[in-house]
Amino acid sequence: MNMERGGILLIAPIALALANWPNQVAAADFGEAQVTQVVQDVKVVPAGAASRPAAVNETIRQGNAVQTGVQSRSELTFKDKTITRLGEKSIFNVGGDGRTIDMGSGQFLLYVPKRAGGAKVKMGPVTAAITGTTVLGQVYPSGIVEFTVLEGSACMSLDRVGQTLQVNAGQMVVYDPLAMRLENPVEVDLQEQLNSPLVTGFRPLPSSGLIQETIQSQRQVVAPGSDLDRAVRAAGAASIATATPDQFMQGFNSVLVSYPASQVRTLVAGAIRARPDLADRITAAAYSARRVRHSGYGKDFKEYKEYKGKEIVAPECPPTNQFVQPFIITPLTPQFPPPVSPEQPPRGG
Repeated sequence: MNMERGGILLIAPIALALANWPNQVAAADFGEAQVTQVVQDVKVVPAGAASRPAAVNETIRQGNAVQTGVQSRSELTFKDKTITRLGEKSIFNVGGDGRTIDMGSGQFLLYVPKRAGGAKVKMGPVTAAITGTTVLGQVYPSGIVEFTVLEGSACMSLDRVGQTLQVNAGQMVVYDPLAMRLENPVEVDLQEQLNSPLVTGFRPLPSSGLIQETIQSQRQVVAPGSDLDRAVRAAGAASIATATPDQFMQGFNSVLVSYPASQVRTLVAGAIRARPDLADRITAAAYSARRVRHSGYGKDFKEYKEYKGKEIVAPECPPTNQFVQPFIITPLTPQFPPPVSPEQPPRGG
């Protein structure tokens, strides 16, 4: 009896430790990183100590920061193969609350392997939750934040006003501290994004194949014989490149209304890449069509809601930008209609 009781007492703490083990490992994944590349002026800034030059293969632990100088960059690799690259004049704080990466300022690239547990990127008041994703971002001294998804998806949030939206591959979101809100995602040319020194100045990314798949999908949208090409020709144009703005938009709108909701983003990205001069009109047309679908008309609405892309970031992340109503200070005792003086004749009658 005593042996059985002793065995139970021994097994209980082991079982508890095993139950907590995944959480402990996940929290420790971002507790330290190895420096895998140093270009020019890169320093390690220990907490409460003077900075020192960073060295390749050294380990940077929680509580320390990495800082890059002018025309400098660095790469850090975590235990789970997550990669963080820093551009010039950037500050990166190692470690944090669980799997949270804190970007103090500057330009960065972040690659999180799929099925690695995901991560959160803290950029001032903006937080991005990602799972198996490659992103580019920049935090400016003015407080402006730019965030671009190269592959996968992200759920952006502005906690202090409760704004949340999903950002997919090939989209960029900007946060303006003066407006105090996240702007609508806009389509970007991914091929152009790959010219960033955070891509070209380092070894190939493990996610390069996925990024190229997205780029190829955008190109197929405007290829000769595609739905958009045929629609623009039917509007009277010789080609997408030579179509007048009205001809192009006529063809684009005719394709947009019949396109599967899960592929509308690819259509929009390809159209903008082919006709950047019409980017505003293309985006406005797509946004109007998305609002109609989101209102619940037809089966496309269901299809749009169910489509999550290659990665499901968070069930609560809405597919469209949730506008936040501005806070307006009103008088404690508003008087509507305004008082009428005894000398003023009555209205109406």
